[in-house]
Formats: sequence, structure tokens, C-alpha cells
Amino acid sequence: MPMILAANANAQGSHVGEWRHPDAWDRPAANIANAVRLAQIAEAGKMDLLFLADGNGVRNIDKPDLFAATSPSDRPGVFEPVTLLSALAMATRHIGLVATTTTTYDEPFLVARRFASLDHISGGRAGWNLVTTSNPGDALNFSHPEHVGRDTRYERANEFADVVKGLWDSWADDAFPQDKAAGRFLHPDKVRLLHHKGTHFQVAGPLNAPRPPQGHPVVFSAGQSEAGKELSARHADCIFAIEATLPAAQALYADVKGRLAAYGRTADDLKILSGVTIFVGETAQEAEDLAGALDDLVPPAVGVDYLSKMLGRSMKDYPLDGPMPDFPGEHVGHTGIGRAIVRVAQEQGLTVRQTYRRILPQMAGNMFKGDPIQVADVMEAWYRGKGCDGFMIAAPVVPTGLERFTRLVIPELQRRGLFRREYEGGTLRENLGLKRPADRFAG
Repeated sequence: MPMILAANANAQGSHVGEWRHPDAWDRPAANIANAVRLAQIAEAGKMDLLFLADGNGVRNIDKPDLFAATSPSDRPGVFEPVTLLSALAMATRHIGLVATTTTTYDEPFLVARRFASLDHISGGRAGWNLVTTSNPGDALNFSHPEHVGRDTRYERANEFADVVKGLWDSWADDAFPQDKAAGRFLHPDKVRLLHHKGTHFQVAGPLNAPRPPQGHPVVFSAGQSEAGKELSARHADCIFAIEATLPAAQALYADVKGRLAAYGRTADDLKILSGVTIFVGETAQEAEDLAGALDDLVPPAVGVDYLSKMLGRSMKDYPLDGPMPDFPGEHVGHTGIGRAIVRVAQEQGLTVRQTYRRILPQMAGNMFKGDPIQVADVMEAWYRGKGCDGFMIAAPVVPTGLERFTRLVIPELQRRGLFRREYEGGTLRENLGLKRPADRFAG
């Protein structure tokens, strides 16, 4: 199975200062031409999929200084993701199209219908990134005075995924013959009512869409908490992971894969993609120069504000060149990323300034930097060392960062026999090496 390569489709890149760089796109907010171009760059590089992160609110709008400092990453001007990917399906032929939708503030019937539609529109290239929503402010846009509690969110997510999958299985694969001569549009005996009555949902079904070409669109998730890992082991086909070192990635890989048997699944049924920002140049110095130029576009006040955002607490009262605090025993951030930032800072003895400069280039994820050989060496070590099954690639500057990756790194991975030269299958599942869920009406 070749290495999996996914492209983060964030038009503002993976660095807080990216949008100001001379090579970055002008006016990236809600720009369909840019989105099409990015998809075509990724597809020309034979990458597996495009991924769109999403939320349901403008983050930090109630914190004027922080909002002004980090506004590109607070999503004030983005497309609704399934709408955008439906448009991109018309401009591409092979690449997978993965969008984020929340299980906390959406309804399973609507999610099942949207992603079934995207799967039909794209010819079997849809993926759903299942999230429980980490941003508390999103609750205020859905008639909730405060964020739904964590335990309830994960309980709801498990039931939500069961309902969505049940709805995708409403119809047999051959339920719609649409035979004009025989006068038969569908087979009435090849539809099943869901009749779901659970703790959070009551859904009769069936879905008013034929069974998706993939059976089920590919299900993604990203949680690294205990509840998140169990949710992934039960429901996900792929997960996005963020670990700063290969040993930590190997431990997570073994942990999550080891949970699958309890759900009647094998290690090959779940693919793990490690999130990484890649700075690559013709030479290692060119990559270093790009990183330095981007960091210089971010004033210290903005860096501290961004660090505060990622940790969920104000860092303004800590000396810039003093040690990064550990916050022992305290909850840090809305996701596992916050604690990961603190852990890396402690392991490397970083100051507050060094910490924000460390996370700015990769939006708190991992980072590989160097010439094509150096970057490919690290990617190969992680892949062959069972730290991941592939990578979610974020470009520090869009579109040039993704163009450099496809032009410089992908040919080196292909030369080593690690990555495809042509797409193997016609659907996202086939290209990822995932089984198609069986038709429950068959046999």
C-alpha cells in the first residue's frame, strides 16, 4: 500500500503570517478560483485527497485584540465546505474531497444526505470528517447558551455516526433500476426503514438518496483523547493525528490500531495520517529562509496572542524570554493540541518567545523542513517506522508551498517506491486501500 498524502485546503496556509507573504494569494477569502487551482495542483501531484477543516462561528470575535491578531485562522470568510467540494468535484476527476461537519450542532439525516449527495456528484470521492466541535463559541449559533459537555458530545457522536451509516444503508446498491421499458423506477423491496430511537435521536428513514457509490463515504476523525480514540476505533476509516516526535507517533499508532479488534476490525481498516507542515526548497537554506521570512511577518504581540489562543489562556503576563510554564494538572486548550504544545516546550526547554515561534509555522502541528531529500528521508522514516500510514500536508504559503511539495518532494517519494505514479482506483476508498462496506441487502 503506497503512502497516503492528503492536502490541507486552507486558502490562508498553515502560518499566521502567511497571508502577508508576497507569494501568497491576494484576497484569499471565499475565492472559488483559488480553491479550484489548489485542488488541481494537488490532483496533478496524484495526492489522495483535499481536506477542509471547518467550524460554525467566527472564533475569538469577543476578544478584539486576539481576533485582530489571528483573524485569518479564525475563519471569518470561508465557504461552507460541502458546497465548495461539490463545486471542486466538477473541476477534478480523481482526488478525494473531505469536509468537516459537527455531530454536536447538526442532524444525522442532513449530514447523511449531504455526503451521499457529494459522493454521487463526485463519482465516489467523498469523505466526512466527524468532529464533536472544540470551539465553545459555536454553541451560541445553535440556540445553546453554552457548549455541550464533553461526555455528552462524545455519546452523541457515537449515536450520530450509527444513524448516518444506517441511513446510507437505506437502499440496496441496485434499488433504482430506472427501467423505462418495464416501468420500474425502483424496487420497493430493496429499501429499509431505520426506525432509530435512541438517547439523542429519533430517525425513521429511509434516506432520500440512493446508496452512495462507495457504500459509505470515507469517515475521518481527529480526536486524540481517550474518548476520541474510542470513537475513531469504532467508526473512523481514517484519523488525523498530531505528534511532534516519531516515538510519540508510534505509540499513538499502536494504541489506536490496537483498539480495533474490540470492534471486529483489523489494522488495515483504519488509516492514520500525521499532520505536518512542510517547508521545502531546492536547498535546505531556501527552506530556512522561507521559515524566517514568515516568522518575521508576525510581531511578538501577535505571536503571544496566537499562543494564548492555542492554550486557551492569556500568556501576556509571562516574560517573552522567560521559560514556558508547564501548567501542571491544569486543562490546557480545547483539544489535545494545547497540551502537546506545553509538552514540547518542556522537553525542549523553550521560552515563551521560542514556543510561539515554534508553533507559528505549523499551526501547532508537526513540521518537516529542508531540501527534497531531507524531507523525504523524514517522511520515509515515519512511514516505514509505523508512525503513520501517510501525511496530512499543510503548505506554509499557498499556493507556492503546495506547488513546491508536488514538484520537489513527490517525485523523490515516487523514486523510492513510496508513492503512486497514477491513481489506482476510481473512488477514494479504493485509492486509500479501504474495503467498501457490504450491501446489507445482498446475500
